[in-house]
Amino acid sequence: MPLSIRPAALDDAPAIRDLLNVIDTIEIGRPETELHQVTADLRHPEADLARDSWLAHEDGELVGYGLLWDDSGAERVDIDHYVLPGRDTAAVRMFELMEARAAERARGNGAGRAVVHLHLNIDPTLDTAVILDRGWQRVRRYQVMAREVSEATCPPPVPPQGVTLRACTAEDDRRRAHELMERTFAEHFDHQPRTYEKWLADLDPERFDWSLVWIAAVEGLGDAGLLVSRNDREAQGWIGNVGVVKEARGRGLGGYLLRHAFAVFAGLGRDEVGLGVDTRNATGALRLYEAHGMTLHYSVDTWEVTLPV
Repeated sequence: MPLSIRPAALDDAPAIRDLLNVIDTIEIGRPETELHQVTADLRHPEADLARDSWLAHEDGELVGYGLLWDDSGAERVDIDHYVLPGRDTAAVRMFELMEARAAERARGNGAGRAVVHLHLNIDPTLDTAVILDRGWQRVRRYQVMAREVSEATCPPPVPPQGVTLRACTAEDDRRRAHELMERTFAEHFDHQPRTYEKWLADLDPERFDWSLVWIAAVEGLGDAGLLVSRNDREAQGWIGNVGVVKEARGRGLGGYLLRHAFAVFAGLGRDEVGLGVDTRNATGALRLYEAHGMTLHYSVDTWEVTLPV
């Protein structure tokens, strides 16, 4: 079948959404990609669609989509690569183009190599032999967890002694939330430091609801915990980040933030809340989520390849 590959444009967002939902349904059993998510990626202020996006068509049918971005400003480069089952020719050609561009981006950053990461479902539509043959290897596993919520099962929790909670509706608190993000996630696998402006851009600020971001303060320690969530996904409410500073761990702060989010989402009429977790997280996040009734929805592997520049 004739193969053509071109950059994506903003007008392609609905077709990309439809492709990703076909892949979602195959991999996880239901469509979970929203049009606004795709649009936000294509509109990102750092997106250079002409050089960092790819659409693969076979006989006029969209069969693959790729996107590349560089948060590190150094050797680390991230890509998204989606392809329908059985489209190995398109998959390989997209990888050739994306790997070459990743090496170019790392070289432009002054790095001596490109370390490229890709997230794939553990049973992806992509034939993983394609990337194993190209030198990619699995380096980490994440789980997407979910639980049902309701006002009956998720009442507002009582805060631990000495703990107060506030929503980040003021600009000063938003900047404080960013500081806590950088502080609590600095040692996590694959964390890339971001400026406040970059963090805002990644949140899709036109749609973001700051009343669903909370800072927990502890008497004697000050601001010590953060939960970032959003309510713009059809499938479920979503918790993006839960972080607690080292000095405040072991006080029940993470669990309190989690229960607060469950209660708020239940009050908003949601019946399910989800989040993603690194299965090797050293702070015990997976155990915390399991203890709060969250169960596996699906798993994702981080794949890595190191390329010369």
